[in-house]
Amino acid sequence: MLITVFGATGRIGTHVVRQALEAGHKVVAVVRDPARLDVAATPALRVHTAEVLEPDRITPAVDGCDAVVSALGPRGRGPTTVCSAGTRAELAAMAATGVRRLVVVSANGAYIDDGDNLLNRLVVKPLLGRLLRDGFTDTRRSDDQVRASDTDWTIMRPPRLTDGPHRPYRTALDRNIGITIARTDVAAAILAALADDATIGHTLGVGY
Repeated sequence: MLITVFGATGRIGTHVVRQALEAGHKVVAVVRDPARLDVAATPALRVHTAEVLEPDRITPAVDGCDAVVSALGPRGRGPTTVCSAGTRAELAAMAATGVRRLVVVSANGAYIDDGDNLLNRLVVKPLLGRLLRDGFTDTRRSDDQVRASDTDWTIMRPPRLTDGPHRPYRTALDRNIGITIARTDVAAAILAALADDATIGHTLGVGY
């Protein structure tokens, strides 16, 4: 499979690129600064330098790929449009090239659903919602665009992220799950979702 990864220099995106290559896939890593890509060079890896917010610049990176992974995320807690604007550009590039499969990293904390326990519903998530209001607003805008798109989408919804080692994790369709998860396991879940058509058109909760 040829996978185009946006946010490839981020902490989830780097794991996606590495694990995809280890699994025998080919990868196009879309980056603003190639020097920040902490992945060993290999013939299976192509680095495409572009600003993700510009559809014309990223279309060549999407053209001919089998799937797109968007691991974009905000830096800091201030107002941001990186996820929603990036998603808009990615969807435009996919529409221009006829690529359909898409997995987007969202955030468990931006939503309350039946998978959340009482403490999360009444205390933890309302507090997070105030603390991370701008980022969560942008995340929800991005997710709305993905749901409205004509793509074979999956929205990955992890809880609090850690840099812990790989361990067994769980997933659930259209339901929040878990309290924490390591970024390496989010990457593993993304690659598993790409190969699982049952996740198309669904959010996918992932956690321990």
